[in-house]
Amino acid sequence: MTVNLSAAAVPVTTSPRVGATFATAVAPAVWGTTYLVTTELLPAGHPMFAGLMRALPAGVLALVLTRTLPRGAWWWKAAVLGVLNIGAFFPLLFLAAERLPGGVAATFGAAQPIIVAVLAALVLGERLSRWRLAWGVVGVIGVGLVVIGPAAAIDGVGVVAGLAGAGVMALGVTLTKRWGRPEGVGPMALAGWQLTAGGLALLAVVTLFEGVPATIDAPAAGGYLWLGLVGGLLAYTLWFRGIGVLNVTATALLGLLSPLVAAILGALVLAERFTVPQLIGFGLALAALVAGQLSPFRFRKGGLPS
Repeated sequence: MTVNLSAAAVPVTTSPRVGATFATAVAPAVWGTTYLVTTELLPAGHPMFAGLMRALPAGVLALVLTRTLPRGAWWWKAAVLGVLNIGAFFPLLFLAAERLPGGVAATFGAAQPIIVAVLAALVLGERLSRWRLAWGVVGVIGVGLVVIGPAAAIDGVGVVAGLAGAGVMALGVTLTKRWGRPEGVGPMALAGWQLTAGGLALLAVVTLFEGVPATIDAPAAGGYLWLGLVGGLLAYTLWFRGIGVLNVTATALLGLLSPLVAAILGALVLAERFTVPQLIGFGLALAALVAGQLSPFRFRKGGLPS
């Protein structure tokens, strides 16, 4: 049986767009659990292996469920998107996290919507939205207040890796929007192509540089299952479905949920406490996330942006 979550049947009306926005927001919210799962459940010192387990098994499972392989030009397109969104993004993300305090690295990641707004104008020919660009800046400030501590240090290599990670993911998101999906191919199949391509790239990195953990206990196995099935298969299927039906910059702004969810889980599970500046930053980031889904012009008419 072919699993098809195609968004082609979703009409362009306000109510379905609200539903699509909430469904798409599940992806970055789930990705916000990665830090807690990695630090509390997985073996230390193997971040690339964790990325591999999030990508490759989920990609293969998606191929089995959908029984759909790329055709023609989609072989190289899927490879390019898989490397940008997963295969190159994960190593840069982990390098930034290794060289920078977590909050600084997360703030660079929060800059992705700003990059997407510029790329949407250059690559997609969209009018540069000053509204979403401004809220993207507000989102970066908000996330910075939430996650950057007073003793944060800056490392040159980490800064380059953080910006490059945000850049390659932003380009991947923009090209995903530009190329769309082949007719009759659902978002799960598209996610499977990219997860497989990105996972194969990560397999090479793990084989050459990191290796596999010496032991994987039951909590670690559960963590890898969560990363693969929920953080991989489900999240990327919803994410690519959302990119297909929503404004690409608005979709990127939903990514602000990841550091916010990570901060909430830190408070709930690790007994971390929010300071007043963090609460202000939380409010700013949420405001940016919500306002970025609206257009000041269409909002006056009572609609969500296309």
